[in-house]
Amino acid sequence: MKEKMDNIKNAALEMIEKATTSHELVDVRVKYLGKSGEISLLMRDMANVPKEERPNMGKMVNELRNAVESVLNEKTAKIEQEEKLARLKAEEIDVTLPSGAKELGTLHPLTLITRELIDIFTSMGFSVAEGPEIESDLYNFQLLNVPKDHPARDMQDTFYVNDNIVLRTQTSAVQARIMQKQQPPIRIISPGKVYRSDDDASHSPIFNQFEGLAIDKHITMGDLQGCLQTFAEKLFSKDTKVRLRPSYFPFTEPSVEVDVTCSMCHGKGCRVCKGTGWVEILGAGIVNPAVLDMCGIDSSVYSGFAFGFGIDRIAMIKYGIPNIKLLYENDVRFLKQFN
Repeated sequence: MKEKMDNIKNAALEMIEKATTSHELVDVRVKYLGKSGEISLLMRDMANVPKEERPNMGKMVNELRNAVESVLNEKTAKIEQEEKLARLKAEEIDVTLPSGAKELGTLHPLTLITRELIDIFTSMGFSVAEGPEIESDLYNFQLLNVPKDHPARDMQDTFYVNDNIVLRTQTSAVQARIMQKQQPPIRIISPGKVYRSDDDASHSPIFNQFEGLAIDKHITMGDLQGCLQTFAEKLFSKDTKVRLRPSYFPFTEPSVEVDVTCSMCHGKGCRVCKGTGWVEILGAGIVNPAVLDMCGIDSSVYSGFAFGFGIDRIAMIKYGIPNIKLLYENDVRFLKQFN
């Protein structure tokens, strides 16, 4: 047994001496001092030693363990210190050198276009109004002349929380809230997120909408057209033309679809405008007198116009983005283009 212990000690000390990294020393510790290490196994062999020799043999095994552990700890401390100094040397930074080039971030295209739109309309005297994204059926539909049994509800695929609570399908709900609280003159815009159960290359279940409302005495369709003409010229270019086409919305009467000359071909015809020279951008109209009356505004005294469009669609037209999903995928290669 004594000879076996001497062999283990010599082998352990030799292995410690040859070790050059802390990882190698960990291997030595496991091999000789671990639970299944060679020195630990000696203690298990004590059962085979005569009873009268066990105290002396146990003492010798403990001395062996202490000797190996002492040398191992000393070498470990030395190696770890050397590795620390080497790591600090490798990570040394010369603070006198010029720093590396840093890439600057940029605003998301939806943020860029929203800020531009807000600037355009606030310059025309509109103020920004906001409202909740989880909305009651009353404000999202009923006060906008869309009662519960109205077929116009089929025009929008709505996310219902319950029978009376929805994820708002339009920021027109903000307009209803403002009309209830404030008497004319009113001139507001309401940008924000809206939700519809719709998903394809040009539609997303969540998207951003921008709506405007102006109410005062003697407001006409001419005021609406002039406002939208100014908006189109500021957003696209001075030579942009606006075209109104009859349409239907329960919130407005009469209602129009609004087209602008294509910003890509300037009305000549291209793949973006499908050869027509025109691109549809929004819906608008004169506020329905029924809506004014329901919100507490006397329709015999006041009139107004309203318009609404998808911010995402405006961004796609202005920046030539082919698929709405690019706006939500957070692909850095795509976003860098707007730096």
